[in-house]
Amino acid sequence: MTPQKPYARQTRVTANLQPAVADFVRLEANTDPLITITNVTIAPNYRKMTVFFTTIPENREQDALIFLKRKASDLRTHLKKTVRLKIIPHVEFEVDFNERHRQHVEEIMHEEEKEA
Repeated sequence: MTPQKPYARQTRVTANLQPAVADFVRLEANTDPLITITNVTIAPNYRKMTVFFTTIPENREQDALIFLKRKASDLRTHLKKTVRLKIIPHVEFEVDFNERHRQHVEEIMHEEEKEA
């Protein structure tokens, strides 16, 4: 089964949701750990969205995940006020391991460049 290509509306909705989620986290979260929203995906029926995040320091990801899950209903309330959507999606959170892998590959490349 091939993944579906996102429609233009789905892309626009995602583009509106990510800054709204990042703004909420900036207002509500403490700076220890620093939480960065890296991506937001939304289901084709707009009823579920997944928020991907990273933290600094890396070892505090579980603390951030617990915090974000606890604040999910507050986030939905924030989205109702800031984003014009007919359906406010259910929110799930996941650590963005793809971003961690990308950073690791960049570190390896920089180390090889220094050695050469």
